[in-house]
Amino acid sequence: MSTDLTPPGRRPRVLHLTQPVDGGVARVVTDLVRAQLADGMDVAAVCPDSPLTTRLRSLGAHVRTWEATRSPGPSLVREVRQLADIVGHMRPDLVHAHSAKAGLAGRLAVRGRIPTVFQPHAWSFEAVGGSTAALALRWERWAARWASRVICVSEAERDTGVNAGIRGRWTVVPNGIDPERFRPADAAPVRARLAPLDKVDADAPLVVCVGRLCRQKGQDVLLRAWDAVGRRVPGARLVLVGDGPDGERLRSAAPRSVLFAGAVADAAPWYQAADLVVLPSRWEGMALAPLEAMACARPVVVTDVDGARESLPPSLAGRCLVPPEDPRALARTMAALLLDPPLRASLGDRARRHVLSLHDVRHTARAVAGVYRDLLGARPAVSGAQPLRPAAGGAEADRTTQRVEHSEHRESIQS
Repeated sequence: MSTDLTPPGRRPRVLHLTQPVDGGVARVVTDLVRAQLADGMDVAAVCPDSPLTTRLRSLGAHVRTWEATRSPGPSLVREVRQLADIVGHMRPDLVHAHSAKAGLAGRLAVRGRIPTVFQPHAWSFEAVGGSTAALALRWERWAARWASRVICVSEAERDTGVNAGIRGRWTVVPNGIDPERFRPADAAPVRARLAPLDKVDADAPLVVCVGRLCRQKGQDVLLRAWDAVGRRVPGARLVLVGDGPDGERLRSAAPRSVLFAGAVADAAPWYQAADLVVLPSRWEGMALAPLEAMACARPVVVTDVDGARESLPPSLAGRCLVPPEDPRALARTMAALLLDPPLRASLGDRARRHVLSLHDVRHTARAVAGVYRDLLGARPAVSGAQPLRPAAGGAEADRTTQRVEHSEHRESIQS
């Protein structure tokens, strides 16, 4: 795949920053790094030491580890300083910061001296409440000056930012997935290979939810809905795929018909094993799990939050979209689909065709490359950008760092 981003004799150096090292953000970073390396770019990444660092190195990226927690807190000043040192040493031509934490620390470290792309992957101020939400919103409004471009994964995510008073140069690039990796398969043999499904009746109706076990993804709402589904669809099983801070609490509240698969390296077999996939999120930018499930020709049920409606083909919205935090509506929709196999097959087929036309990861990579090309066109796209030096306004930035540092917020601001 050629993007014409690499002129003869020049290899622009792109540096991806991320703190989440699992879930959707990590998969987006991995897909972009893979595509950009294939296109001849000099690609580097900075993230906490994790399986993600190993995966990115195996692709051929230059990777530096960053000692950063998931949430802002007392370590933020140290994290920003460490990140500034790393960026100064690696001398990228462009920085692409993913998610709230890397967007916070990365923009404080770089402060606009290098073309900077910020991709929120859902806004930080939606993830929290009270004074912490107000602080996060003030930060996003103020830090917009240090983003050369803000990439949103849906029109709704961009509209949320605009309506919140964040001013910037916006580009919407919908998330994409690999349709070769996520493809249809017969459910029965897949179920037989998956523990704990190998001990479940092969004919049992199966609902799968793939996502980090946290408040954002709404598995608690799903569990509240599940008893009603079980009454209408006897023998139905629910599998939660993933791990996270709410895992212990969810396990303690789950009935015996709910199975926990834990974190998995490859979610594709779980989509293929499912009759129905559900993601009852409280907020999103545009989640990958529904796109991956649809690529496997499985119908999905999602909540009507930012990006979710846009991820569905119009013909699925009436059948598969439910209000957030409404277990009754969620139960009715899941039960109705489980009881109608022909409808599920029809919806799954339409879902697959929709993803192939609009959410192929190759489309996403080309669109992001176009953003880079636009930004680097105003600057020589050569390796070896000048090292960072202290900039005017640093004291103001440090005061903001201190304000965030002293926040009592300990909840993850980005899943």
